[in-house]
Amino acid sequence: MRATLNIPDDLLKEVQKISGEKSKTKAIITAMEEFIRQKKIKELIALKGKIQIDYDWEKEEELEMEAQKRREKILEG
Repeated sequence: MRATLNIPDDLLKEVQKISGEKSKTKAIITAMEEFIRQKKIKELIALKGKIQIDYDWEKEEELEMEAQKRREKILEG
């Protein structure tokens, strides 16, 4: 999408320098992607202690091993 933006030159140059991108477009895209990534990380961190996950990985592994044994018997027989 094309857009006309008024971005201060010094800010754009700094984004290019920090991102290592040569083109202005790539520098802005990189900055926007990083901004979004940081926001998502903060949202996930904010959920810490608020979500209770009751997951028994040992039981899940046991069930998977039993299923694998059944598959092997089917293939053998």
